[in-house]
Amino acid sequence: MNINDNIVIAISKGRILKEGMELLQKLGINTIEDMGDSRKLIYETNNAKLKLVIVRASDVPTYVGNGAADLGIVGKDTLVEHTENNLYTPLDLCISKCRMVLASLPNCEPGPRIKVATKYVKCANDYFIKKRKQVDIIKLYGSMELAPILGLADYIVDLVDSGKTLKANGLVEVESIFDVSAQLISNKASMKTKTESVENIISAFETVL
Repeated sequence: MNINDNIVIAISKGRILKEGMELLQKLGINTIEDMGDSRKLIYETNNAKLKLVIVRASDVPTYVGNGAADLGIVGKDTLVEHTENNLYTPLDLCISKCRMVLASLPNCEPGPRIKVATKYVKCANDYFIKKRKQVDIIKLYGSMELAPILGLADYIVDLVDSGKTLKANGLVEVESIFDVSAQLISNKASMKTKTESVENIISAFETVL
């Protein structure tokens, strides 16, 4: 893979980092240091022109959109929630798959004003706007399943993989809102100023996929 320009790839922490690194290794890209033994956030790779930056998911579009990173690997849920104007999304990497769902306790009967607990406020708002329903959104940062159990909300909007957590807490999936997977994103300016290098990386991802 030919990279002539200095390229920075921002990768979100967690599951996407693990599976994203597996993809990068298929491209022949490895970090010089063992990532498991370090708290570093910037990693040199075996390609002198390529660096990896490890950040929280919600920050990946910001780093890429503002040009601090040329490319990013982040979930579709984050892109829907945090819109950036300076981004392209050239490729679905088809890793870290899950779903954004609406869930509730069985036989949920909300009152005239529906209450929805979620970390994904924009996703929830967009969903209910399409349904032409007015809702009160309650923003939470974790343990969504508690909200219906304790009467804080009628529904939750959250990411679901296997559905085991919902089931363990007595909740049922009402509707799947959209499928989620990790996306490769690029900075619009980098596509113009570092065209060959960025396109070579995108093509390499396409080949391993």
